[in-house]
Amino acid sequence: MKKILVCLALLLISTSFLFAQNEKRNLNIVFIGNSITQGVQLANSVEAPPANAVADLLKQKGIGEVHFSNQGHSGYTTLDFLPGTRTFTQIEEAANAFTDKKALLIFSVKLGTNDSAIQGPHGSPVSADRYIENVKIIVDKLLAGFPNAIVILQHPIWYSPNTYNGSKYLQEGLTRLQSYIPKIDSLVKSYEQSQPKHVFVGDKKAFAYFKKHHLTELIPEKGQAGTFYLHPNKTGAASLGRFWADAIGKIVRKHFLVK
Repeated sequence: MKKILVCLALLLISTSFLFAQNEKRNLNIVFIGNSITQGVQLANSVEAPPANAVADLLKQKGIGEVHFSNQGHSGYTTLDFLPGTRTFTQIEEAANAFTDKKALLIFSVKLGTNDSAIQGPHGSPVSADRYIENVKIIVDKLLAGFPNAIVILQHPIWYSPNTYNGSKYLQEGLTRLQSYIPKIDSLVKSYEQSQPKHVFVGDKKAFAYFKKHHLTELIPEKGQAGTFYLHPNKTGAASLGRFWADAIGKIVRKHFLVK
């Protein structure tokens, strides 16, 4: 009798372990960003980074169904996404439109490129302090409206120091963009105390990657200071999507799967 009970206990433990191992989490993701997120100059929305990120997530362990909304807007800064703007309302509408209400709601945010410009985009140049203040306002409002959601702040990506299209970026802008990165990391750290497991740093690798691979993965564009590199091409969009997917998947598996 004792042997039977031991066998049953081992079977129960094994079954529970297998269930936990096979557990998958469905995701609803709203991608918030600028023209890079939107996928401008690409053939269609399927080639944009968000679609690539979702395709990669679907291949990852622990990830079930994934639904998403691409809320990338060309030329937009953090000021254009503040609560009270039409853009922020569109983000709320996108989040509410998902039909699977049990899925983990994720806001993936990659903003900063246009904020960093010397002139052109709304409010630019945006100082590092003002930039992160805007990001915090956006994050706080998202979590107030969607308390079960999480926010993942992706680091911005590199652009060439001669970037100058309709807007003026240049080295000053690139330097300012880089000053945003430690602010992002510090903001996320502050949420570890105030709202644990709600705000995370996402990808940290794409900036250096595109600096190294800009000739093959960013689009050469004619500008007022020569040929510049800012927007990912089809290959680059796939790479960026993979960076985002790796970061999102890692966070989901670490914090939001049944153990």
